[in-house]
Amino acid sequence: QVQLVESGGGLVQAGASLKLSCAASQRTLSNYNMGWFRQAPGKEREFVGVIRWSGGSTEYADSVKGRFTISSDSAKNTVYLQMNSLKPEDTAVYYCAATPRWHATQDYLYAYWGQGTQVTVSS
Repeated sequence: QVQLVESGGGLVQAGASLKLSCAASQRTLSNYNMGWFRQAPGKEREFVGVIRWSGGSTEYADSVKGRFTISSDSAKNTVYLQMNSLKPEDTAVYYCAATPRWHATQDYLYAYWGQGTQVTVSS
């Protein structure tokens, strides 16, 4: 069982940066890939990006490419989502999730989820 806890959300102005963290309970996550999703009010959950825990390869949604960066720290069992040049349309609850599959952009492919952290970007 993998438990994930997100943190770092908040209220920022457009153009600002924010860094989210996702701490995993399991010591070894080498068999998993860690994804970030977001869900805005009234909208479906949306893929943001994913990082391969082993090797650090990443993939991003077009909407965040060039602005968001996912990284990982294996010593801390933590994955990060650095968000720069934030826009009001980035406002959502952000979730991290774990999947054994690579190129996983659909949420149903993820077995474990965190509780989410709210990010609000004001204009």
